[in-house]
Amino acid sequence: MSDTSKTSETSETVYSPPHRSRRRAALVALLLGEAMNLLDATVVQVAAPAIHADLGGAVSDVQWFTTAYTLPFAVLLVLGGRLGDIAGRRRVFVSGIVVFTAASVACALAPGTGLLIGFRAVQGAAAALVVPQTVGLIKAMFFGAELSRAFGSIGPVMGLAGVCGPVLGGVLTHADLLGSSWRAAFLLNVPIAVLVLVLAAALPENRAPRRPTLDLTGTALAAVGTGLAVFPLIGADISAMGARGWGCVGAGLAVLACFAVHQRRVAAAGRSPLVEPGLFSHRGFPAALATSTAFFAVTTGLTTVVVLQLQLGLHVATLTAGLSLAPWSAGLAVASWAAGAHLVRRHGHRVMFVGLGVLLTGILAAVAVYDRADPGAYPRLLLLALAVIGVGAGLFAPAFFTLALAPLRPQETGSAAGLLNAVQQLGATLGVAVLGSVYLHGSTGGGTADAAEAAFWTAGVMVGVAALAARGMTVRGERV
Repeated sequence: MSDTSKTSETSETVYSPPHRSRRRAALVALLLGEAMNLLDATVVQVAAPAIHADLGGAVSDVQWFTTAYTLPFAVLLVLGGRLGDIAGRRRVFVSGIVVFTAASVACALAPGTGLLIGFRAVQGAAAALVVPQTVGLIKAMFFGAELSRAFGSIGPVMGLAGVCGPVLGGVLTHADLLGSSWRAAFLLNVPIAVLVLVLAAALPENRAPRRPTLDLTGTALAAVGTGLAVFPLIGADISAMGARGWGCVGAGLAVLACFAVHQRRVAAAGRSPLVEPGLFSHRGFPAALATSTAFFAVTTGLTTVVVLQLQLGLHVATLTAGLSLAPWSAGLAVASWAAGAHLVRRHGHRVMFVGLGVLLTGILAAVAVYDRADPGAYPRLLLLALAVIGVGAGLFAPAFFTLALAPLRPQETGSAAGLLNAVQQLGATLGVAVLGSVYLHGSTGGGTADAAEAAFWTAGVMVGVAALAARGMTVRGERV
């Protein structure tokens, strides 16, 4: 390794591995690390009903298998980025992979739902250490055209992970390898993590130009506020939730308001806030956060509803449930590639609204399918509706992120991307909580298709909220 790999307390690490193969190995390590986190989330979504059938517990535990992962991931994501700035991005990345792998093994061995949910929370916290390091490490290793190609490889890899996740969840659980059933869904992380750790030897150590401070008070306020706001929604009949539940939600929102005030005070004192208040001086950025929350609540919440309706309502095999999501994933992958490579460049932010329109069309098509569904029969036409939903989501995402980041100054991009990623996970948490609860409480009378229909109607309203928020991201005459 050359002398250029040395780190400094006061300057950004400059690192250029001597061989192209070494840079490629390092990039593969980063991409696999990110893909592993996405795979884990989607695989477990499909395996969740089988986990519940094996371990027992309340039906709402099915929601917790996902939210216990996404909630700490969302809250700790920005803090994970700060830790990389301070302690070194390679060190934090490797540490996160090790903890994530250990937690995955613990999940696979969990004897009950309580321990499994706790280990899922550890997985989410570890993922928050891994994911934020990717951008900084790629920028440390690549320059010019190579840098663009390296960043361009993230989207296809994530798309492939999104396509494979539901299918792998169904295949692994159905295969029941050595009697492992759903536990194989967690053990899948082990060989991937071993490969990541081997390839991570090619990563440079890299820190921020100036060490930021850790805002632990802000992190605690964000965690408490978000937890209070989300907790009463999971497993609750939201339409009949009492004063105690809504009071808890209100208390959470109040704590989050205190968090916002705290962030401004930290910034005014010259320290490093968890969220840069300057981002909110851009007219469209708060609207982008609202749009992201609503959109990812829809997409993550609906996949949960589809899996629950198929497995708990129709009692189809886990493999069938996983394969049923394949049209959604395929539509998303193809449309995302088309939008990122061609459509956004030609048509700008209009693609974002077209995507929301196609998404809503798919949701209404699914409502029609559920409305005409024969009790106990597999809804084959739902596959077409899910493919349309996937196309809509795939068209939306590239245009949205391009527009959300376009007006920001270069020094704000990293912080904004981290915050958007955190809000994405928060939206996923809310989607599973709200849409999952709408389905579970609507299906208690036995009408599982009617319950799924109600959840899809609710998702349609959320798409409308996303569209209204997205209007706030656009300025007259602005083009992406």
